[in-house]
Amino acid sequence: MGFQPNFLYFEPKMCGKGIPPNADDEILKVEELESIRLKDYLRMDQAAAAERMGISQPTFHRIISESHRKVAQALVEGKAIRIEGGNYVIVVKDPETPVPLQDPRMSPCGWGRKRGN
Repeated sequence: MGFQPNFLYFEPKMCGKGIPPNADDEILKVEELESIRLKDYLRMDQAAAAERMGISQPTFHRIISESHRKVAQALVEGKAIRIEGGNYVIVVKDPETPVPLQDPRMSPCGWGRKRGN
């Protein structure tokens, strides 16, 4: 991972009525978010993104495909997206990705499992 996001939960809003009833969260693993950041946000090709993550290109393809499926399902079905867990290590902050500061009114968030825990 080249960054640590400050926002870990996104939820749909139904025309001023809050979140849909009985909507389950879609869990996006931290490495799935990283694959979206590299491929879609930074517009890296798949080979470069896989290399940056230290994984094979077929593994990157499986991760990005699953992340796209989860995001699409959450958007279509009105599910919240929660970012947590996975198998990752924060290596170096990536200067290409600006990370907004967390609102000081928000409580600190946990970060799931880091590799080796």
